[in-house]
Amino acid sequence: METGGRVLKILIAADMEGISGVTNWDQVDSGHFEYPRFRKIMTEDVNAAVRGAFEGGANKVVVTDGHGSANNILIEDLDRRAQLNSGSGSPFAMVQGVNSGDFDGVIFVGYHARAGTRDAVIDHTWSGGVTDVLVNGVSLPEAGFNALIAGHYDVPVVLVAGDRAICEQAEELFGEVETVAVKDGIGAASLGLHPEVARARIPSAHCAAPARSRRARVGSGGEGHGGRRRHSRRD
Repeated sequence: METGGRVLKILIAADMEGISGVTNWDQVDSGHFEYPRFRKIMTEDVNAAVRGAFEGGANKVVVTDGHGSANNILIEDLDRRAQLNSGSGSPFAMVQGVNSGDFDGVIFVGYHARAGTRDAVIDHTWSGGVTDVLVNGVSLPEAGFNALIAGHYDVPVVLVAGDRAICEQAEELFGEVETVAVKDGIGAASLGLHPEVARARIPSAHCAAPARSRRARVGSGGEGHGGRRRHSRRD
């Protein structure tokens, strides 16, 4: 199937701290006994985004594993229609593949707020040794500088899923972008949705379609897009 005579291709960039149910570092640490449980939940959250992208009109989906060593997503449980970038050392890291020049949009799944954010779940920027990343005076979360890389290749961010704090930061930075909050930070603790409920809220029919016309730019805000801002889904 083609859209307008061409393939509609979506990149899904996945992190782990913003995945459904994750509340602390132990759960995303490959050496901890809880890690296998949460890498499975991560895979299913990613699958929800894959399904949504295809339902929204995509005909090709590539997933990039962007947490730690990038060996978290269970490829045998991944939606078989998607391809997987995994393993450490890739030149574009969390958005590996975006440089191919043929993606129509990128979806961020499992993302978290920047270091120092109040009421955020496992807030950090890259690592515990980084307190902030500023570009042109704008403080960015990982979603922000990954969006800059994507924007260099003219690939818009069309969806961000993670905790409420990163959804709010994404809306502030990108303006017209779909967001799905799977949990709310209470200090450093979490009030989270059941994973099945969270996955049901990851948009389906409209995940990929907005990539044809929307361009999210860091720092533009809602006004920069000449349209209304989409807010985090709460229902």
